[in-house]
Amino acid sequence: MLPGNQKTRKIGVFYDGNYFLHVSNYYNYVHPKKRRLSISGIHNFISRWVANVDGIDERLCLVVDAHYFRSRLNAQEASQRGSQLYYERVFDDILMSEGVTTHYLPVRNKFGRKEDRGVEVWLAMEALELGIHKMFDVVVLIASDGDYVPLVRKLNTLGIRVIILSWNFEFMDDSGQRMVTKTSQDLLSEASYPIQMNEIIDNEGNMMESMSNDLFVQTESSYSKKEELDYGDGPDKKSKILSLKEGFGFIGYPPNNLFFHYTDLIIDDFNDLREGDAVEFTVEKNERGQEVAKNIRKI
Repeated sequence: MLPGNQKTRKIGVFYDGNYFLHVSNYYNYVHPKKRRLSISGIHNFISRWVANVDGIDERLCLVVDAHYFRSRLNAQEASQRGSQLYYERVFDDILMSEGVTTHYLPVRNKFGRKEDRGVEVWLAMEALELGIHKMFDVVVLIASDGDYVPLVRKLNTLGIRVIILSWNFEFMDDSGQRMVTKTSQDLLSEASYPIQMNEIIDNEGNMMESMSNDLFVQTESSYSKKEELDYGDGPDKKSKILSLKEGFGFIGYPPNNLFFHYTDLIIDDFNDLREGDAVEFTVEKNERGQEVAKNIRKI
């Protein structure tokens, strides 16, 4: 039975979708976990963490609102890319099943270049407005950009505590280039509770280790199989995988074999691919004008 003098903590969670997908890809393809982050697992972690800090029953720490913000191609462009609209709908189903409200802005063409500006501003405005009207006790930002500093400062003036879930990691990509992901130090310094998630995940014996056990999807379930999707562009070509390396491979396609990177998969796990597998894909050009395979899935 819950003590009568314990007050409920209302928690609002706000996802920078591009950042969340980037981190989830890292854990699925690079990190030894080889699994995607689970949205339900993150919400459970947040509730337990707030309960632990405030010294109250976990049942009183509730994620009452969650919002996901991301830019994506408009419907006309997406309809020209195979099954992209289908996979975006699958992703929406996952978010809806966890009570997450989605907010999308179309990627726009400007002077021949695609731009996705405006998502950060929209997230900040919604977080501030909802923080006021719904009287959140805690706002959780899953973001890394220093542009969110003014939002955090405003929430602080309202007496709303801010948690930043951050990940810092680095790895070498297939070309040998060092890839680094870091959260803005200015953003972390403004937060009430900056939580270094990669340290909690990697440090065995950490007192928070038991709270991070369900941060990743359980691949044996049909639901979590959906959570592993990349929800990218749909395929329109067919061939077979010729060779696989560490994080990349080649698909047979005349006149030359096509390079692909693990991030170009839209439904399958790179670790499940085998040489000789039949695949569907699109053919696009990289920044050097070379044809490469994108939006790959097994058939």
